[in-house]
Amino acid sequence: MPPTSGTSPSHDRPTGRLARLFDVRHGETGAVAAGFAMFFLLFAGYFMLRPVRETMGIAGGVDNLQWLFTATFFATLAAMPLFGWLAGRAQRRRILYWVYGFFAANLALFGAGFVVAPDNVWIARTFYVWLSVFNMIAISVAWSVLVDVFSAAQGKRLFALMAAGASLGGLTGPLLGIALVGPIGHAGLLFLSAALLLASAAMAWAIHRWRDRNPMPADAATQRQRPLGGHPFAGAVDVLRSPYLLGIALFMLFLASVSTFLYFEQARLVEAAFPDPTDQTRVFGLIDAIVQALSILAQLFVTGRIAGRLGVGVLLVLVPLITAAGFLWLAFAPTFAVLAVVMVARRAGEYGFVRPGREMLYSVLAPDAKYRAKNFNDTVVYRGADAVSGWVKAGIDSVTQHPAIAMLIGAGIAAGWALNGLMLGRAHRRIEHDVGVESPSH
Repeated sequence: MPPTSGTSPSHDRPTGRLARLFDVRHGETGAVAAGFAMFFLLFAGYFMLRPVRETMGIAGGVDNLQWLFTATFFATLAAMPLFGWLAGRAQRRRILYWVYGFFAANLALFGAGFVVAPDNVWIARTFYVWLSVFNMIAISVAWSVLVDVFSAAQGKRLFALMAAGASLGGLTGPLLGIALVGPIGHAGLLFLSAALLLASAAMAWAIHRWRDRNPMPADAATQRQRPLGGHPFAGAVDVLRSPYLLGIALFMLFLASVSTFLYFEQARLVEAAFPDPTDQTRVFGLIDAIVQALSILAQLFVTGRIAGRLGVGVLLVLVPLITAAGFLWLAFAPTFAVLAVVMVARRAGEYGFVRPGREMLYSVLAPDAKYRAKNFNDTVVYRGADAVSGWVKAGIDSVTQHPAIAMLIGAGIAAGWALNGLMLGRAHRRIEHDVGVESPSH
């Protein structure tokens, strides 16, 4: 097998104690550090603001969450043609810079709004929806850079390690928010988040520069200088034309549905157990911290080894099966303690296993799939499933008046999610075998 980083085969081995521990090959250390930092800065900025958003959602009424989810879906639909237009015209390597620059300006405007009218309910609701759209697009674009720059073989070894930066950022962000919200207020947190987002873009630039210095076969730097072309809705067309991409879209639908069912149940049980909004924010922050700590351990020491030895499919099946068991447990023991265990297991599993695994699915595809189709699946499909499953969950609860019914239905959805993950893992292995794992241009 040829080397993946433009070095000789004798150097295609881990060097140094830490490199051997995490299977980082010669010449990859700088890129891995930049990828780790890119995710750390992005997630630290986002997770500073996430507990505040969750509290705003409860303040608007748990029974009205489906409306916020629906508004988020339509906002995502409005954003996608703009992203498609940008992806079709901007140089591939510059898409992230344009997107992050735009979002940083948005954060500054919201910060100014919170200074001028801190109690305006419509600014708060708009921010809830905006942050829900922002996090999907910003995270998707960051992963697009990695699946574009690293080969499939490198992805199996390195994606989980770089994703640990996201978990560390997700752990640091809530702590920063707790420490700083008093001195600088909500507006100050938004300005700080904008600065962290721009710093994350600088790390993406460093990753591209590394690949320019270490080109892979068939990866001339000029390829990433070219726009992807196509029309604003090209991502949707790409997904509809490809059974493989449709399978990933179905995976996103299952993922969003089980997440929404648990999210609504979390809101209901947290509201009942902790009536005070301050306590609610602390609970959400504590859950976030535990989730990110567990995710870091999985990403550093477990995920890469599972992917390398057992394949991507195991990453895509394990968490759905655990989630199905969690739904059954909640159906028969609907308490906050059980909900907390299930939520932590599902979310830590998603960050530690599912997210790196599903990103590896794109590493064997062409650049248009890594940006346009991927972003469509990560945003429109995910948020659409959010909106639909939110109304389904609300409808089940209103008709049956018994949350256990929704939990049993959630277990069935999670079982379908596991089956879909198994099929995607097999499809990925076939494509990987057919096109080879080294070139990112297939």
